[in-house]
Amino acid sequence: MTAEHLRNAHQTSPFEPFTIRIADGRKFQVAHPDFLSQSPTGRTVIVYGSGENFSILDLLLIRELEIESPKATADGAAA
Repeated sequence: MTAEHLRNAHQTSPFEPFTIRIADGRKFQVAHPDFLSQSPTGRTVIVYGSGENFSILDLLLIRELEIESPKATADGAAA
């Protein structure tokens, strides 16, 4: 995983929610672009959860980004 991969997922327009999976099996959902912050070098990532909760992650421990596909409407169009 590179800082650029994470930055691309974070800056996708329109934003698509994604899940960060780290080496120890934990996962962190990023439901909105405001819920993620990267350090200037991209090595440290802060993921904000509910309320005032947040986790500080090392980019080197991130093993996967799971991008959620847009929800389809009854007529087949993406919502």
